[in-house]
Amino acid sequence: MKYLRFLLPLGLFIGLVFFLGAGLKLDPKEVPSPLIGKPAPSFALSRLDNPAQTIRREDMLGKVWMLNVWASWCTACREEHPLLVSFSQRKLLPVYGLNYKDERMAGLRWLSNFGNPYEASLHDLDGRIGIDFGVYGVPETFVIDRQGVIRFKHIGPLTPEVIRTRIEPLVRQLNA
Repeated sequence: MKYLRFLLPLGLFIGLVFFLGAGLKLDPKEVPSPLIGKPAPSFALSRLDNPAQTIRREDMLGKVWMLNVWASWCTACREEHPLLVSFSQRKLLPVYGLNYKDERMAGLRWLSNFGNPYEASLHDLDGRIGIDFGVYGVPETFVIDRQGVIRFKHIGPLTPEVIRTRIEPLVRQLNA
């Protein structure tokens, strides 16, 4: 009985160390999204470059497309941007931007300075649509199929490896 008083806390401590150790081995960029395999959230947003024109989720149905969430104040977006420009020039699928919690003029100036890889960039000033997509921070990238279902989510800047090993094979499969 005397040993039980020491063994129980020791057992709990060992269990806690095990779970913490396992958690440290996880990749935070691989946070599973509950939206994978579900329809993309409904949206109707004005274009960044033309506030009079609205783009809706329904406008995107029938094509495989990419949504890249970005902002002019985002340093990681600046790191990712040259790769995104290069990728979009290959025309594998239309790339749309979601300008997240950003002033319209700052976003337009940023695209003018660094290049515009987007078919269109949607202006999400209050971040409501980003929240609907489960955005943790910027940049984040989604691939959405012809039926409007989210098939892929990447948190953080895209890399050549992610494009080559994850996005390109998925796009080929979805367009087959």
